[in-house]
Amino acid sequence: MSVQARLDALGITLPPLAVPAAAYVPFVRSGKLVFVSGHIARKDGKPWVGQLGLTMSTDEGKAAARAIGIDLLGTLQAGAGGLDNVARIVKVLSLVNSTATFTDHHLVTNGCSELLGQVFGPEVGAHARSAFGVAQLPLGACVEIELIAEIK
Repeated sequence: MSVQARLDALGITLPPLAVPAAAYVPFVRSGKLVFVSGHIARKDGKPWVGQLGLTMSTDEGKAAARAIGIDLLGTLQAGAGGLDNVARIVKVLSLVNSTATFTDHHLVTNGCSELLGQVFGPEVGAHARSAFGVAQLPLGACVEIELIAEIK
């Protein structure tokens, strides 16, 4: 099954490549790797603001991470020249805006990781991962995620 067929089955339409809001580019391709810049969570076109463990539940954070995954796929599509050119999702790095006592960063990040597995399948979508809790993110966003992918 093609990546587009999986996206269609999941009811996902990828967003167009976003214009960076600061002094960076959305992705950099180096050899067979594409480094996708961090994307913050957005809801209804605006930053999805909140802090896990204070104003947001783990399930809400997981939904935010899934939404970021969709945005990341839109950028990766541009960086890879199409999602069918992706050989492997190599690494996902997740930053979770959370209280000092919140410890479910990994469960929040599953929202993105599970989506990547659904879209690419287990062989291409399985990836190394890090998830961190941070005191704050740009614009008060609840989650920010970046990824690295290998291109065929």
